[in-house]
Amino acid sequence: MQIAIISDIHGNLLALETVLSDIRRRKPDLTLNLGDCVSGPFWPKETYDLLKELDVPTVRGNHDRWLAERSATEINPGYNFACEELSRFEKQKLGNLPSRLHLDEDIFAFHGTPDSDTKYLLEDKIDGRLALARSKDVHRRIGPDYRASLYLCGHSHLAHIAMGPNGSTIINPGSVGCPRYTDADNPKEAENGIALAHYAIATKTQRRWSVELIALDYDWSKIAQQAELNGYLNWARVFA
Repeated sequence: MQIAIISDIHGNLLALETVLSDIRRRKPDLTLNLGDCVSGPFWPKETYDLLKELDVPTVRGNHDRWLAERSATEINPGYNFACEELSRFEKQKLGNLPSRLHLDEDIFAFHGTPDSDTKYLLEDKIDGRLALARSKDVHRRIGPDYRASLYLCGHSHLAHIAMGPNGSTIINPGSVGCPRYTDADNPKEAENGIALAHYAIATKTQRRWSVELIALDYDWSKIAQQAELNGYLNWARVFA
């Protein structure tokens, strides 16, 4: 079995199209979306429409939930752009996505941790930066009630593979469309990332899962132009 894992698209339609083109070439058995689908100052409505057409299993990210629960003034600038672009029905559909998915009792997918869409599974936040968490803390965040051979998480935008409980595999595929801390006002908090379109491929072997972390190039200048057109110059500077 082979699975493509996407996460944290954040309304970056061009990055999503780049990733989907590569996925179609590889022909996996299944594609999974780990949430935070449209919140970003780019193409939230167009991204929503493409994902609706794609119709893949999707878990709800914190930004998907916030679109259904909060007003534009209660969401950070840039991420709140989707509030004005999507209908109430579309925002509610995102808010109604499941917070976690179990597939064949062997794959467990969620956005942050099994019990929270705002906490990190594989990282600890220290002085405004993310550091890889210790094994015992990762296992504690998964907890004893959830068992799988493959755990899938997003949220941090940092691609990483780790060993989970009982020899399982944990994958964070990274962000399709948004480098970490794109909208950070404090340069000291900005992670040294790159605006490539990230996703992952997991293939089941006889003993465990084999994983590819994939990062694809595309025309970042168009992302910068769209962010500037929508009035978010700080986001435009990152992609420029």
